[in-house]
Amino acid sequence: MDESKELENTQEIDQFIEDQYLCELFGGGRCHLCALNRHNCLPSNMKDDSNEDIIQRSIGSLGRWHIFMCVIISFVKLPVAWLQLSIVFIAPPASFTCTDNRTAQCGANCTGHNFDRSVFTETIITEWDLVCNRAYLANLAQTLTMLGILFGNMLFGYLSDRLGRRSPLICAVFLQVLCGMGAAVSPWFPLFLVLRFIAALATGGTMVMSFVLVMEIVGMKWRTTLGILYQIPFNMGLLTLPLFAYFLRDWHHFHIAICVPGILLLSYYWLLPESPRWLLAVGRKSDAIEVLQLAARRNKRPTAPIPANVDTYMERRQLQGGAHSGDILDLVRTPTMRTYTACIGYNWFACGLCFFGGAQYIGQLGGNIFVNIALSAVMQIPSTFFSLWAVSAWGRKYTLVFSNVLSGLSCLLIGGIPPEPTWVRTVLSSVDMFALAISFPTVYLYSGELFPTVVRNAGVGTSSMFARVGSMAAPFVAGLVLVREWLPPLVFGLAPLIGALLCFKLPETVGCKLPDTVEEAEALGRKKVVE
Repeated sequence: MDESKELENTQEIDQFIEDQYLCELFGGGRCHLCALNRHNCLPSNMKDDSNEDIIQRSIGSLGRWHIFMCVIISFVKLPVAWLQLSIVFIAPPASFTCTDNRTAQCGANCTGHNFDRSVFTETIITEWDLVCNRAYLANLAQTLTMLGILFGNMLFGYLSDRLGRRSPLICAVFLQVLCGMGAAVSPWFPLFLVLRFIAALATGGTMVMSFVLVMEIVGMKWRTTLGILYQIPFNMGLLTLPLFAYFLRDWHHFHIAICVPGILLLSYYWLLPESPRWLLAVGRKSDAIEVLQLAARRNKRPTAPIPANVDTYMERRQLQGGAHSGDILDLVRTPTMRTYTACIGYNWFACGLCFFGGAQYIGQLGGNIFVNIALSAVMQIPSTFFSLWAVSAWGRKYTLVFSNVLSGLSCLLIGGIPPEPTWVRTVLSSVDMFALAISFPTVYLYSGELFPTVVRNAGVGTSSMFARVGSMAAPFVAGLVLVREWLPPLVFGLAPLIGALLCFKLPETVGCKLPDTVEEAEALGRKKVVE
């Protein structure tokens, strides 16, 4: 395609966006999103200029290289699950009495405590006496963990958009292992809190960067499938966590055991290449060619055309303004990006608030702690596969609407029915967790497709940050039961329903190319139809 044709295409795209804006602002008719295979995409003349097309043309949509990369990257979700829910087993509720008085628990004259060690021989509560007026410190440990993940989402999201996906991910894995094992042998509680916070900071980084990397290396045809299946190791992490705790009843041994496997992830230094999509987006042509040629050889595809294809693409990008690194302010610089960030961010918040709030409610049902956590993990596996079907059949938007509505109605029903019989609330709570297990992978996938390459990590990281805020607020919302019994289910019910309404402000992304620039992201779903 010659230079004049490229300029003509660029002008047509600009005119298309301007016409859409003027139509919506001043049109006597109504402009709305039209469907392409029931979903909305970029203007057709923008598709040929995507480096997704270059990547697929060079290495295919899915091959041996893709599968190998996705599998090893997804393993990072195992320690993510272990760290997030390890607090359940290192700080479980403990039965205790005063050393001086076998019938009392707390009091001014209580100089020490005797703990029931029939289930766990040692926890952070028994080791550092986190009961009575020190009981809040156990909750502080989990709050700082979620706060660390929150800041890690933002920090590493920004770093990986500026420095690439590979190096920050490897650094985060190393930091996660080092500080996690350090926390396990810490002799002082303040040091334990600091090291857990840093480990959580690194974990927040691995969560965002690993997912974005998977999204950027697979072809559009397989993006949905692998984007959902990527969450399976997290479920497996939840399933294996009770096994670690069952056989290792001392929290030191347990914490070391869940950190040691992370050492294997340091092999990323030798196994993991940089994202070719990011390399192209920031103009590192020679590095992108090297990665694409390596992947093409592994997938048994020809490598000779790759340099010429990349040269052609880079020339097109220069005609359209050149390659550049994004800025986190791009997430809120324009009205459309502000809408994306706010609506997706709120849905992340609702997921975090209701998922951890729902898990806390299930924990209050009593029973065996190991079985309860295992059952909670088992419930999420069919949800993940259901979401795999739904996001393709219904689209990202309407799958998220469905799961939000199902979760919200389940919680509202819990607050509106009598406590007896208890099995009714148990069933409704299970439905709630089923729905939330659909929402999480869907909103993950949706976020990765809405934000452009130049700020994708920052976008997903910032959005995920809202889930951490929700997870930190969940215990306080659950505590509203002391004020009114129906308040927690009311809040947990209204939050996802509001999220469902906000979804209608977002475009559908199924079947669309990943946007590389802010302009391409804003053009998602824009196709002019006047009635």
